[in-house]
Amino acid sequence: MQSQDFQPAKWAVAQRLGPGVTDADLDRAVDDGVILRTHVLRPTWHFVARADLRWLLELTAPRVHALNAYAYRRGELDGGLLCRTADLIADAVAGGNHLTRTEIAALLARHGIVAEGFRLGYILIHAELERVICSGVLRGKQHTYALFEERVPRAGSMEREAALAELVRRFFASHGPATVKDLSWWSSLTRADIDIGLSLAGRALESTDVDGVTYWFAPGNDAATAPSPSVRLLQAYDEYIVGYRQSKYLIDLGGLMATTPDKSGLPNGVIVVDTQLAGRWKRTVRADVVVLEAVLYRPFGAAESAALQVAADELGVFLGARVVVSARLL
Repeated sequence: MQSQDFQPAKWAVAQRLGPGVTDADLDRAVDDGVILRTHVLRPTWHFVARADLRWLLELTAPRVHALNAYAYRRGELDGGLLCRTADLIADAVAGGNHLTRTEIAALLARHGIVAEGFRLGYILIHAELERVICSGVLRGKQHTYALFEERVPRAGSMEREAALAELVRRFFASHGPATVKDLSWWSSLTRADIDIGLSLAGRALESTDVDGVTYWFAPGNDAATAPSPSVRLLQAYDEYIVGYRQSKYLIDLGGLMATTPDKSGLPNGVIVVDTQLAGRWKRTVRADVVVLEAVLYRPFGAAESAALQVAADELGVFLGARVVVSARLL
């Protein structure tokens, strides 16, 4: 699950785990290494289950390196320098000595390596993709890096074809109905690799054609129908939003996003009613309450407003605070 925005990404995980999961629960999972945060699939952070990280990196890291090639050149980061920085970082974080980004920058500077801003970011991304480091224990609000081999079980490797089949199956089981172009965007895999994965997945997946476009899904995987109206408060990088490319339009069949006059000043969370975009939201944490500002693309009826309050209450359980909704029409 995409997680460059750490705090909201935890909320996205909690929404999928079921009622009662709290922000503190997710922090513990990250500290314990049950959930790891690293660069995989695309050139951005993702939350990954510990048992899946090794095979996912073995499969997709070469593609992410290829996408990062220009950035490596721009930062004057050649293969020799990247190997040297990875070795220095690995030695420094070994033995459970988890280090922050600032501490790693200082370490590299002591060895005469300029590691700031953009350049430091890609030094760390390279080390993550090479299975040298991954997320460590949170130090207050600061993130740390840990030695990959001390956080990830060795048993997690797969043969390449088996990994292709597993990733293709999981994507369409969790995101389907979706298209090959959606999966290619999400995973950075080539069309040839996806075709191999589809052939190996066999009867685990089915497809249907709509207006000349093929959609893949797992048979018998229909989710229980939620009561209607049902409101969900999604983070801006939720899989429901960013997990699609070709079929992304299906979540806004009414074209409400296209008709919003000025998106620049809007909150970046997304309000979904049943399956469709219906507004934006943001939260402001105060001493004794969380204020949820909801900007609606269209008027809500009484049932939808009540469902919005239910969604806000669920967010309150996650945050351990009372949530007050302030809604206005765009």
